[in-house]
Amino acid sequence: MCGLSVFVSSRSVAGPPDAETQAAFAAALESIHHRGPDDTQIEYGDGYAFGFKRLAIIDRDHSVQPLRYADRWTVVFNGEIYNYRELRADLIREHGAVFATEGDSEVLAAAFHYWGEAALPRMRGMFAFVAFDHRTGTLHAARDAFGIKPLYVLETADGLFLSSERKCLDAFAAPAGAALNTDAVAHYLTFQFVPDPLTLHRHIRRLPPGHRLIWTAGGGVREHRWFRPSLRPLRLEPEMAQAAIRDALTASVKKHLHADVPVGTFLSSGVDSSAIAALAAREKPDLHAFTAGFAAQGYSEIDIAQHTADQLGIRLTPTVVSDEDVLDALPRITQLLDDPIADPSLIPLYFLARTASQHVTVVLSGEGSDELFGGYTIYREPLSLAGVEKLPPGMKRSLHKLAEVLPEGVRGRSFLERGTTPIEQRYYGNARIFDPEEKSRLMRYTAQPHTDITAHLYAETADVDDVASMQYVDLHTWLPGDILCKADRMSMAHSIELRVPFLDQQVYAAAAGLPTEMKLPSGSIATKHALREAMRGIVPESVREAKKLGFPTPTRVWLKGMIGDWVDHLLATSQTGHLLDLGYARGLLAEHRAGVADRSRKVWTVAMFCLWHAIHVEKTITVQQPRIPERAAYRRSMRETALLG
Repeated sequence: MCGLSVFVSSRSVAGPPDAETQAAFAAALESIHHRGPDDTQIEYGDGYAFGFKRLAIIDRDHSVQPLRYADRWTVVFNGEIYNYRELRADLIREHGAVFATEGDSEVLAAAFHYWGEAALPRMRGMFAFVAFDHRTGTLHAARDAFGIKPLYVLETADGLFLSSERKCLDAFAAPAGAALNTDAVAHYLTFQFVPDPLTLHRHIRRLPPGHRLIWTAGGGVREHRWFRPSLRPLRLEPEMAQAAIRDALTASVKKHLHADVPVGTFLSSGVDSSAIAALAAREKPDLHAFTAGFAAQGYSEIDIAQHTADQLGIRLTPTVVSDEDVLDALPRITQLLDDPIADPSLIPLYFLARTASQHVTVVLSGEGSDELFGGYTIYREPLSLAGVEKLPPGMKRSLHKLAEVLPEGVRGRSFLERGTTPIEQRYYGNARIFDPEEKSRLMRYTAQPHTDITAHLYAETADVDDVASMQYVDLHTWLPGDILCKADRMSMAHSIELRVPFLDQQVYAAAAGLPTEMKLPSGSIATKHALREAMRGIVPESVREAKKLGFPTPTRVWLKGMIGDWVDHLLATSQTGHLLDLGYARGLLAEHRAGVADRSRKVWTVAMFCLWHAIHVEKTITVQQPRIPERAAYRRSMRETALLG
C-alpha cells in the first residue's frame, strides 16, 4: 500500500530535527517513492520525523498520513485492515470513538489507542505500523502475523530509525561493505535468502513477523511476539474441514476485493491462484487476470492460465519474458530487494506486476497456500522415508555409514542418507542450496551454522509429526524471507498493492488443525488434498487435479546461453574473492554448461550475491531508477499544492 520512514531522537530535544537531518531524512524517503507515488508527507516535531509515501487505495481523498489521533498519537501505517468497518463499529459502540475519515488508517490508530496490544489479533489484514505516543514519549511498532508487510529497524547513538525498506536507512548507517554481516551471507548461501531478523547489514535488522516493538528514549528497544502460527492436527471430519476451508477462503477473497481503485488477480496454472480467481470472479464478473511465461520452450504456463481464464469467463493479459528482459531487469530487481534473494521466480513476478500496473492498482495472489495446506512436494518425504526411520538406531547408523561410502549418483544413496538423518538435520527450509560441506569449499571464512536459524523451530514442534514441523519451519523462514518479501518488493516496484487472501486469520484457522492425512493422503501423489477437495466445483477440474508448477523459470537453460556468459563475467570480475572461492563457483558454472550436472541453483545463488555486492558495496554497477508517474489527482502534499498554486 505505502512506504513509511520514522526517526525518533534518543536525546531530549525541543523542536524538530536540524536542517541537515531533515534534508537527509527527506532524501532517504525519496528512495522508496515507488511504494507510494500518490502523496508525500513529512511531519517534524520535538526530536522526531515521520515520513510517508502513499499509494491511495481506500478513502483516497482523505486518510492522509502521518495521521494524528486523539491529540495524542502520530501514526504511519503500511498495509490494509480488511475488517476495518467492523472494527470501526466496535470502537464506536464500546468507546464512543469519533472518526474524521472513512479509511482503515484511522481505525487502526483508534484501535491501538483504545485496545492497545489487544487490537493486534483483532485486525484482519496485513500491516506494519509505527505509532508515537506524545504524552509518554513512547514509540510502538508492530508487524502482521505472517510478515506480509516489512519493517526495518536501525538503532544508532542518535536514536531509532524505522522504514519499509532497508535502502531508506542506509544513509544513517555505516557503509554496506564495512558493516557486512558475514553470518547472514552464510545463511543466504543455505536458504537463498537472508532469514529474519537478519539483513546483510550488521546494524540493520527486520522486525520479525508477529512481533511488536516498544521504544523509549531512556529505555531503548524492547520486542516481544504477539502471534505465533501453530499447526496442531485435530480430529476432523473431512467434509466439515473442507467446508470450513471453502467458507473461510470465500469470505477472505470477498474482503480482499474491497478498494476504491481497480482490482485484478494473478493467475498461474495451479489451484491456489485459480481458487482466488474463481472466487473473485463470483464477486467481480469483470475481473482482469494477469499471467507470465518465458520465451524459452517448456517454461510457460500461459496456455494453461488462458484455458482457466476462459472457463472462468475472465479476461487474461499475458506477459512473455525474454532473456534480454532478464538481463536488463536484474540490477534493478536486486537493488529493489535490498538483500539478494536467489529465487528466480521473482523475475516473472517483476514483469507480471509491471504489466498489471498498467491496468489495476491492486492484485490478489495465492501466496501462503502451500505453507498452510501442505503444498510442496518435499512435504511427502517423511511419508516415503517412514520405513527407514522406524528401523532400530544401530541399523540406521550402519545404513548411514553405507550411504556415505557409496559413490554420488548411485541409486538409493540419497534415500538411505536422508532416511537415516534426523529431520532437524536434513530439512532446513524449502530451498536448500549449499550444504555444510559445499559451503566449507565455497566460503573463505567460518560462520554460524544454519541450524542456528531452525533449531528452536524444531524444539517448538517436538510434539507434532515431521510434516507439520517442516511446514512450521517454512512458515517462519521461507514464507516471510522469500515468498512474501519478493511479492512485496516486485509489486511495490510498480506501485501496485499485492494482497494475499490465503494469509487471513480465518483461513489460517481452517488450515491449522488439518491432520497430515488430509493434506497428503497416503496412496496419492497429490498435495494440498483438503484444499483441492474444498475447491471442487469452484475451479476447473483440470486445474484442481494438476501438480504444482508456480511460474517455472528456465535457470538451467539461461546459464547455458547469453545469461550464462554474463554470469561468468560477473564471477570473473567480482570483488567478493575475500569471502567466496570464485574459482570454485566458476567451476560449478563450467560443469553446468558442459552438461556434467545441473548446478543452476548453486551458481545462481552465488551470482545474485555477487550482483548485490557490485551494486551496494563495489558500486561498479549502477541502477537507473525509473520515474514513477505521479497520480496528480491524489497528491495531498501541502507544499506541492502551494507550489502548484
